[in-house]
Amino acid sequence: MRKLSIREWAREDRPREKLLLQGPQHLSNAELLAILIQNGTRENSALDVAKNMLLYAHNDLNQLAGMSVQELVNGRIAGLGTAKAVMIAAAMELGVRRKAAGHFRIKIQSSKDVANYLQAQLEHRKQEIFAVVYLNRGNRILSLETISIGGLTGTVADPRIILKKALEQDATALVLCHNHPSGNLTPSRADEQLTQKIKQAAALMDIQVLDHIIVSHEGYFSFADEGMI
Repeated sequence: MRKLSIREWAREDRPREKLLLQGPQHLSNAELLAILIQNGTRENSALDVAKNMLLYAHNDLNQLAGMSVQELVNGRIAGLGTAKAVMIAAAMELGVRRKAAGHFRIKIQSSKDVANYLQAQLEHRKQEIFAVVYLNRGNRILSLETISIGGLTGTVADPRIILKKALEQDATALVLCHNHPSGNLTPSRADEQLTQKIKQAAALMDIQVLDHIIVSHEGYFSFADEGMI
């Protein structure tokens, strides 16, 4: 039996028309991705391409969001070339930014507040990233600044760079943070030493280091909650 293209499906079953009739919340992840992909191949519909792409990401949207365009292309998914991979990567990044924007300018009152914000930004990243959340006098987030990518050492997390950015924004407090792509949330000895080094340097400028938070897809670890800062 010949395989039908999406255009030949009943109108209410086509992803685009289904979204118009019922709203995006009624579509599956594959159907939403199919709308972005737009068209498939002779053998596979756009929905088939979307399903294969999700299978490549182990049906994990966080994993999909962490994939680069090249990684998507390297998956050799029939019907998914560079142009479509760019569109998917852009849509995933918008989703990440939307999630993070919900926490932006909130008042930080606990480690959970800032951890939720950081997880939205970092949990899907495959490389280890050291970043700093800068806060104003009201403990509201001014910005999240990436300090280094690919490692966590005293060289790449230079206290001078961190404090220079704090002064530029008139920040009075900050939260150190990095992600563990492996999922393990246990801080290393190097993490502890770096935290104390930055805390001591910041104190000389009357800038308070409130916490150092490690995030991953497994959750988060707070130095402050554990009495380590």
